[in-house]
Amino acid sequence: MDWTDLIDAAFDVAGNNNSDTRAEALRTVEANVAPDEKPVASTAGRHPDHFRKGVLVLTTHRLLFLKDGKPPVPVPLSAVTDATVTRTRFNGEVLLVVALTGSHRFEDVAKAEVFAEQIRAAARLSRNATPKSLAPAPAAAPSTGAELLDQLERLAALHTAGALTDEEFGRAKQRLIG
Repeated sequence: MDWTDLIDAAFDVAGNNNSDTRAEALRTVEANVAPDEKPVASTAGRHPDHFRKGVLVLTTHRLLFLKDGKPPVPVPLSAVTDATVTRTRFNGEVLLVVALTGSHRFEDVAKAEVFAEQIRAAARLSRNATPKSLAPAPAAAPSTGAELLDQLERLAALHTAGALTDEEFGRAKQRLIG
């Protein structure tokens, strides 16, 4: 599968036949991928801040949300701790991706359960990968003690909620503290 196939498949699921939008999404993805980054899967979904559906693209490095030529919303796979699906009456299948960078919610996701499993599998591979190109970038040192405390509190909340294992919590805390 190449990038064009991935984008086309996602736009087909979204029911968007606009060739200009597809071409723009393809240019956006190709401009933002790392040299060793490969396509994994795609589907359609809606970010809560947008009315129309966009495209969710899963790569070997991250999850991207693309919509109407806007800059992609990236979620690094090495930071993903969980991906869950719920169903609501108004928003259809809701995909919640929990990461060290925050939580990301996508609504009305097509084939959400399958896509969530692909995210979980790709995240496990990313965290267990040894090549430097897949390793998470070192966290930038917070500029103030208040920022460090906020980040540590967020990690502790994720750990308490069960989104992070003891080992993941320890590694993430160590990255923050240095």
